[in-house]
Amino acid sequence: MSADPAENTYLVTFETLTYGGEALGRLPDGRAVFVPFVLPGERARVRLTEEKRRFARGTVVELLEAAPQRIAPRCRHFTACGGCHYQHLPYAAQAAAKREILKDQLERIGRLADPDVRPTVTAPHAWYYRNTVQFHQDPQGRLGYINAAGDAVMPIEECHLPEPALNTLWPQFDLEFLPELDRLGLRLGSDGTVLATFESLDPAAPDFQVDFDLSAVHLGPDGSILMAGDDHVVLEVLDRPFRVSAGAFFQVNALMAEKMVRQLLEEINAVFSLGPETTVLDVYCGVGLFSAFLAERAGQVVGVEASPYATYDFEVNLDEFDNVSLYEGEAGEVLPQLPLKPDVVVLDPPRAGVELPALEAVLAMSPKVIAYVSCDPATLARDARRLTEGGYRLAHATPFDLFPQTYHIESLSLWLPSPD
Repeated sequence: MSADPAENTYLVTFETLTYGGEALGRLPDGRAVFVPFVLPGERARVRLTEEKRRFARGTVVELLEAAPQRIAPRCRHFTACGGCHYQHLPYAAQAAAKREILKDQLERIGRLADPDVRPTVTAPHAWYYRNTVQFHQDPQGRLGYINAAGDAVMPIEECHLPEPALNTLWPQFDLEFLPELDRLGLRLGSDGTVLATFESLDPAAPDFQVDFDLSAVHLGPDGSILMAGDDHVVLEVLDRPFRVSAGAFFQVNALMAEKMVRQLLEEINAVFSLGPETTVLDVYCGVGLFSAFLAERAGQVVGVEASPYATYDFEVNLDEFDNVSLYEGEAGEVLPQLPLKPDVVVLDPPRAGVELPALEAVLAMSPKVIAYVSCDPATLARDARRLTEGGYRLAHATPFDLFPQTYHIESLSLWLPSPD
């Protein structure tokens, strides 16, 4: 390695991929440097963009030696757009890297010794898999994504992640610049219907007209306003329909959601037989994706969800079941007050992980099984440490690639009481 202090550039050889879409190398002084869009084994001239006492970040000025596995990206916007991170890496290698990253996070942050992390469950489609896409506007009103630097909206001309129907639709939007618009979301239902969601700081819905069939909802500070069509779409998982409102979360990769549901049920049943006497607590239950399938097998299912949009959908989606109840509120506030001793707890928190009061309440309930569905390995690893300190052990963790071409890692981990 060599440095050019005048230009703040260094020659760096990269060692491994890290969570967040960057590769790790070393500066001459031993500090770690994190750089996007490079691969292990590659050598590049790097300009530093951020320096800390123990690490730095940078960008590639010139790639000097490419890794043998490097491939040409599919999208013209790759490296400029912040949406994809691994288009230069074959899909099988992406999946292998995600397993290693999850394992590393559990070891370093979770302090688990050689955790059992199984091979990544890969997606049936590495491209055109998203049923939901979210855009921002640039000052000219053009639709785009936040750029790789994270400091501006970059208008796009192509994207290879949304499902084909969405890719046909979004270029037809011709909007004036809406200064209060935070983002425009498009969600594709299983029957081909599309719901546009305008998220805005303005309480009034914008003027909106299109010459094609579309539902539209405005989500503002005072709630939702129906602008056209329906306020929801229906998405199917394992042939079961789920109503999903404009403001509710649902997995963007329906085929992978099916795989996760199947594995969740299989893993729980492998260690604890669900039956009429079983009580399941589904925390962060959303619109009821897991609860619906658990309710078919358990004696009682109790959901906890904070989003009013999702709780309404949950009640509709699980209306057929008499053995299901729902508490609306933040998990950290509801669970400590919940007089329940569940046999099984399912945790599916947002990226921030499980709030400490909620996790402490779950531990106090002493369930026989905890199934943790995570969308962030770092917060999973933090919570893994707390679960271990609270008397549970990791049976195994399985990464699921719901987001090919990106660094995001969904996972399912199974936790059992530690032997005395």
